[in-house]
Amino acid sequence: MEPLLEDDEEQRIRRVDSFTEPDLTSTSSSLSSILSADDSRSLMSSGDISGTSGSSGEILTAEAAVPRFLEPVSSCEELKMTVTARQKCVGRNNKGVTWGFTSVIGNRREMEDAIAVIPAFISRSCDHVGGCMAPGSRTAAEISPIHFFGVYDGHGGSQVAKFCAERMHGVIAEEWDREVDESSGWRRRWEVAFSGSFERTDNEVSTAVAPDTVGSTAVIVVLSGCQIITSNCGDSRAVLCRGTETIPLTVDHKPDRQDELMRIEREGGRVINWNGARVFGVLAMSRAIGDRYLKPWIIPVPDVTFTTRTDEDECLILASDGLWDVMTNEEAGEVARRLLRRRSRRSVMADDGVSSAQAVADSLTEIAIGRNCSDNVSVIIVDLKSKRKRQPRQ
Repeated sequence: MEPLLEDDEEQRIRRVDSFTEPDLTSTSSSLSSILSADDSRSLMSSGDISGTSGSSGEILTAEAAVPRFLEPVSSCEELKMTVTARQKCVGRNNKGVTWGFTSVIGNRREMEDAIAVIPAFISRSCDHVGGCMAPGSRTAAEISPIHFFGVYDGHGGSQVAKFCAERMHGVIAEEWDREVDESSGWRRRWEVAFSGSFERTDNEVSTAVAPDTVGSTAVIVVLSGCQIITSNCGDSRAVLCRGTETIPLTVDHKPDRQDELMRIEREGGRVINWNGARVFGVLAMSRAIGDRYLKPWIIPVPDVTFTTRTDEDECLILASDGLWDVMTNEEAGEVARRLLRRRSRRSVMADDGVSSAQAVADSLTEIAIGRNCSDNVSVIIVDLKSKRKRQPRQ
């Protein structure tokens, strides 16, 4: 395996650290960024929603409750101390997040990626949305905003990816609000909401939005104070940097993945190796929204995962396969950790006006282009350590 960072890539990171551009920070809790790029330009943006995340989450903490004795206790009697477990929400320490993104055309003739960042796209209490395991906690019942991040990688055209960026978060909010059997649990409610949303969006795309040969992948993160809920359909990807680990939150839907291959062949389809495994030698993924000409072999069914946030969480990386084709999860995670920690120590935000999350998104994109990536590259970085934000130097 090649080193994590070549000499020229190290230089790119240093250049990003010293790069100065206008302040792109946004602090409005009602801000909605729904983005796609034109053929001839790149998009870069960052936002600060550190004031909008509520305190909600789950953690169990045991605390010793020392009894007070009202009467003297004989020295020969056995002294008993009770230990009581008090449940606390991990979300109380997650007061906010900052984010940044890039979306560039790269070496393609057309820009087919799209990005959506929707701070506070819904607001609910943790014990109803995040699966809080501390229902007695004060913060568990507080209403807090839930944030939406999505990367859509189109193929055959940009219509479906753009439509998803404009529409998907609204459909998910509507599906989540549908009446359900509460006894099924919060996880099942999210699974049903995502499944219904992807199906609805696929049906809407199929009616009028795009030709039969156009489709898009989708990787989505819904972030509450205590939970990272990830939904993926296709080969875009999300990973979590936690401490020194890089944890995959999604698994690519590739035609040669054993379960996907069996499903396709069971439906009478074929997977042909043509510059990689492809459905009928055409499409390099096995799940997507759109692509009517390849149904029932290409399906819009997402996988959904749930990850409880911890104090060790550094950042989330969501990206189209333009990044993952030339970087491993571990390489991208190492770049992100190094930049975030370096800038935290140096308070770079105060020097160049660029958020740490934006600097990481810029750097990963630069490295991907430097490695001759042949695809569009779209990256969202969500900085999960709100305390990393520093005040300007006097």
